[in-house]
Amino acid sequence: MEFIKKTNQNILVFTNHILEDNLEENAKTIVPLLHFPMLEQLGIVEHCFSTRLGGVSKGIYGTMNFGITRGDDPEAVMENYRRVAKAMHAQVDDFVAADQTHTTNVRKVGRADCGKGITRPKEYKDVDGLITNEQGVVLSTFYADCVPLYFVDPVHKAIGLSHSGWRGTVNRMGQKTLEAMKEAYGTNPADVYAAIGPSICKACYEISEDVAEHFYQAFPKEGKEIFLDKGNGKYQLDLWKTNEIILLAAGIQPNHLAVTNICTCCNEKLLFSHRASMGKRGNLGAFMYLK
Repeated sequence: MEFIKKTNQNILVFTNHILEDNLEENAKTIVPLLHFPMLEQLGIVEHCFSTRLGGVSKGIYGTMNFGITRGDDPEAVMENYRRVAKAMHAQVDDFVAADQTHTTNVRKVGRADCGKGITRPKEYKDVDGLITNEQGVVLSTFYADCVPLYFVDPVHKAIGLSHSGWRGTVNRMGQKTLEAMKEAYGTNPADVYAAIGPSICKACYEISEDVAEHFYQAFPKEGKEIFLDKGNGKYQLDLWKTNEIILLAAGIQPNHLAVTNICTCCNEKLLFSHRASMGKRGNLGAFMYLK
């Protein structure tokens, strides 16, 4: 993808998944997805981060939109799910969706939860993180600038997937997810492989002084690492660096952590960005399951 900015093939790679079209002989659908080689090499998970390419949605949702409640044609959204499910060797009924409201709530899910939030109603709300140790349960979270956090515990065969915007980040969502995995499965953070996924970069993410104050209070020693003070009450915030600080402090080993360098806002032709589109957009998806 020659137009993508700020990429490094050692951190994230594109895979063009070619799906055979049964309706027409020799017809093929290409679904481009992003993967972390570090997670793939563990051999126990299937995972991806979607692009806005390879789906059937139209207009501002074009084409691979996973936002069910954003006004898109529901049939188009379900076809998008079918395509990514096929690319991941899964079924749409295997997916479990978060209910993202910028909390640090983490929910343990299993086979009994499959389909919730996608093919059937979910009874829970205010859940920004999902964890499981059951095979074939596709954890699903959604993005358009916020930070996806992937966690794989190869010792206890458990995984986590969490959504972390500025509110989740300032309240240490990554740490909260690891704590939930430790409580549920006995996870030791030193064993965990983690990845910080595509999201808005420091150069694109301007915040106001009131938001900056929350971060100064939460990270009093790291201000110079995570902020650029532009004056006039405006700052540039580095969510990638902040989440890296959180995960390392929580016990993730440096050689077990992959930090993206792909910005959603810099690459609006490839990825949905709330800021770049001024809210007129679909949702990207982060997906992962235990084989």
